[in-house]
Amino acid sequence: MRTSHLLIAILALAPLAAVSSLAGCEKKPATTAAKTDHSGHDHDHDHDHGPNGEKSAPKAGHGGAVIALGEQTIGAFTAKATRDDGQVVAGKDAPIDVTITPNAGATTKAASVRFWIGTQDAKGSVKAKAEVEDPKDPNRWHVHAEVPNPMPDGSKLWVEIEDDKGSTSVGGFDLKM
Repeated sequence: MRTSHLLIAILALAPLAAVSSLAGCEKKPATTAAKTDHSGHDHDHDHDHGPNGEKSAPKAGHGGAVIALGEQTIGAFTAKATRDDGQVVAGKDAPIDVTITPNAGATTKAASVRFWIGTQDAKGSVKAKAEVEDPKDPNRWHVHAEVPNPMPDGSKLWVEIEDDKGSTSVGGFDLKM
């Protein structure tokens, strides 16, 4: 009898689990990588999916405008950062994209990229491991960075790039709030 009750409960809750997986661009835990395969659900990052799951040309932000945070050299790379338009709110997350390209003559590739919002020492912040969202655009790294609560004065977006040789470099961008 217990097995049939368990089966009924599982079948009753299955549609709820399916709906939550279709919710779109939800905040990922900072300790895990963001999912990069968006097939099978309606996901509105910066692209649409065709009837067969293929991605169309990128559009601005999560359905809206983006704010350019600037471009700078970080180690052997040039990094160009953007965030979605809107308030950066303590205790929430901020969708961030950073395009990372090797500088002229560089022989390394970006192996791992982490973002955080706050102070350079990351005290009170959560470092989030970014992922390449679209294999067709392998230089653009994306993550939802957690905004600390309270947000320290002078907070910036910090980008840490680890190259394929194990060297790390860090650069900061004004959030333009």
